[in-house]
Amino acid sequence: MLPFHRTNALLLCKARLILLRDGADRRLCSAQDRWAYELEWTTTRKGFGSRVYRDPRFDVVRVVEEAARLVLAGAA
Repeated sequence: MLPFHRTNALLLCKARLILLRDGADRRLCSAQDRWAYELEWTTTRKGFGSRVYRDPRFDVVRVVEEAARLVLAGAA
């Protein structure tokens, strides 16, 4: 069996702290994440307690606006 070195203990401590941080982050934003999920929005985690929520329907608006610009540019 390999000896348990201090670096292994530090890695184990770091892993536990990351798990605690992620758990706290999820608990902190759980209500907003659930709300976004119910609205079928996309959620992107950006850091501790930071999220970006997007409504994918705005992608359709961009496509329609671009098509209108192309049509108007061709008509001019």
